[in-house]
Amino acid sequence: MTLTLPPARPAPPAPPVVSRKNRHLARTLRSWAYVAPTAALVLLFFVIPVVLVFVMSGSDWLLLGGNKGINFPENYSEVLAHRSFWPAVWFTLEYTVIATVLLIGLGLGLALLVQEASRWRAFLRTVILVPTALGLASASLLFYALYSPQVGPISPMLQKLGLADGPVTVLGSPSGVLWSTVFLIVWRYAGFYMLLLLVGLQSIPSDVYEAARIDGARTRQIFRSITLPLLRPSLALATIMCVTGSLLAFDQFYILTKGGPDGSTTTVVLLVYNLAFESKRNLGMAAALSVLVLLALVVINAFQLRALGGSDGGGRTKKRKKEVAA
Repeated sequence: MTLTLPPARPAPPAPPVVSRKNRHLARTLRSWAYVAPTAALVLLFFVIPVVLVFVMSGSDWLLLGGNKGINFPENYSEVLAHRSFWPAVWFTLEYTVIATVLLIGLGLGLALLVQEASRWRAFLRTVILVPTALGLASASLLFYALYSPQVGPISPMLQKLGLADGPVTVLGSPSGVLWSTVFLIVWRYAGFYMLLLLVGLQSIPSDVYEAARIDGARTRQIFRSITLPLLRPSLALATIMCVTGSLLAFDQFYILTKGGPDGSTTTVVLLVYNLAFESKRNLGMAAALSVLVLLALVVINAFQLRALGGSDGGGRTKKRKKEVAA
């Protein structure tokens, strides 16, 4: 009796040897596949519009007549010589300074209040953040109704208190429009900046405060020497966002007054809209002003980053933490 063994199975083929170059190429293609959707959106909604605005700013491009040829640098000179340009610039700067100071100051105060509160912390956060859920256009329409002398409650209330003899037009003067709009913006965005600064406050180590209290530091000294220096990155971010948003103000002024009375509350962005669709209907001039606004924002933000410690602010913050801890 002979024992027959099954035939030996052939050895599996060796896996193909992938060179380092091919592996690097595969990783690169995979990375580009992940980035491609975002890159396409940025190209479609940012890069191409910016290039188009620069092209339009040097062209005689009318809203209804189309492109009639190159008009550079006449568009820029006409914008700078426009009677509403400098008043719009000064009004925008005035509004930006007032809104930034009030928003950052109130946001910091609310953040400190919420951080120190023990029992009512969740309630305070909810109440302060409720206005941020409302869109700016919706909030502007709401305040437009509140300020209206026909349907709003302000004018009848002032008359009942004997402070006014007749209907009160809150939006009838430049100062009234300015402060009414500032009140709207503070009501709408104070909760957002409170939350932003509260995150920065909570990132400060508690042992730094404990060490300062052990050394006998008072509350004012702790705030000046510990809280403000370590909160500097959050304050810088909040300031840059607030300044940029205020310089680009459009919705609230367009809904409340459309730049009135007599164009005294026209912002720079509202002037861009007027040049493109209202008074001139000249897309070339509007694009030229848009380019000037873009360049001004780049310069202002670069100055803010440098002044508030944008490049080496993180290093200075770490150094400050070590000094305070020591």
